[in-house]
Amino acid sequence: MKNKWIKQGDTVLVIAGNDKGKSGEVLARKQERILIRGVNMRKKHMKAKKQGQKSDIVEIELPIHISNVAICNSNGEKIKLGVSFKKGSKEKELVIVGSGKNESFRKLR
Repeated sequence: MKNKWIKQGDTVLVIAGNDKGKSGEVLARKQERILIRGVNMRKKHMKAKKQGQKSDIVEIELPIHISNVAICNSNGEKIKLGVSFKKGSKEKELVIVGSGKNESFRKLR
């Protein structure tokens, strides 16, 4: 599965679709679809539930496919991640690959 390291709370950049170029925080993830704050906003027409109550038009965020996003750093630039093992232990951690040195991104176990 592509982008399996994306979790709730990560900052991601949309790389394909109508919202290409926008970034936001991951609010939820369910299998291969993720919900991002402020991205893929759609209007939903809410019917009045009780007599005398007004109907409403509400803007909600809809989930997008995980292949349309990339993890980004605090500057909003895409980053690539790799898995690294610590010497002498079985602990895994995600590291940022491609820069001169391997910076730690997050611990896995």
